[in-house]
Amino acid sequence: MAAASILEASATKPGNVHPAVEFPDLTHAELVAAGIAIAPAMEKAAEVPLGQTVLAAVTAARSVTRSNANLGIVLAIAPLAAVPDALATTNSQPRMGRSTLPESPSPAAVAAVLARLTPTDAADVWQAIRLAQPGGMGESGRHDLTGPPPADLLEAMRLAAPRDAIARLWVDGYDALYAGLVADLLAALGSGLALHDAIVDAFLAQLAREPDSLIARKHGLPVALEVSRLAAAARAAPQTIPAFDCFLRSPRRLNPGTTADLTAAALYILIRDGRLLFDTTSPWSSSPLGSPPSPNDCENRCPS
Repeated sequence: MAAASILEASATKPGNVHPAVEFPDLTHAELVAAGIAIAPAMEKAAEVPLGQTVLAAVTAARSVTRSNANLGIVLAIAPLAAVPDALATTNSQPRMGRSTLPESPSPAAVAAVLARLTPTDAADVWQAIRLAQPGGMGESGRHDLTGPPPADLLEAMRLAAPRDAIARLWVDGYDALYAGLVADLLAALGSGLALHDAIVDAFLAQLAREPDSLIARKHGLPVALEVSRLAAAARAAPQTIPAFDCFLRSPRRLNPGTTADLTAAALYILIRDGRLLFDTTSPWSSSPLGSPPSPNDCENRCPS
């Protein structure tokens, strides 16, 4: 769990916090600390109710950060982590360098976890979201965060799904994550890209495929669609990624935060089932954003 969060946070994905650039209320060190903090709760997810896992993880993350660092990651990964290994399905691909086959929490197994949600789970998740205080949530006519928690959490997620990609995962199932980002990461690694570059490439592929719901909520769908168009262009011409990064940072912050959360979830799947093994060598090789980036590179490259 911690490995997925740290890998996602450390890749120089355009518009996100990473080792070379921070936001006024969030640093790379805080993202790493939050990823480590939520790991114990996630490791017990198959043994306790899902809402309890989400609340424990968010509480731990908020104890080490100044702002919401990983609510989206917690909500995306917790249902996956809640699938016991005994109920995970066996993939057709062998584990790299090992004789046994990997196990992966299938979309069907995740759906079974979500089908068991209770009003207590809803109350815990509602409390976790309030504690995280995510940006761009706004107000809604039903199941507003300022009101009482819903009795049916999936129904609340269904209402949120048109404006939130993580809610859509809960409602529509995890098949799209496996067919999208998981497959993108495997394809990028299979093409010979270094891990860091594979993460950036998969992130751009997802952003091009689906407008980031955080950007859409904060800045409107037309802006999110333009970001997706530019992501596709940047992926096709990696030398333009720095310019795309600048566009996302200045003069306004267009943070593809939901796309980053989904990327972390895809990394979790591949690490858990053994299809992604990595060593401790530098992940920065051949990065279009620098090798490795130095502090303030992004600020120097993107003057306000």
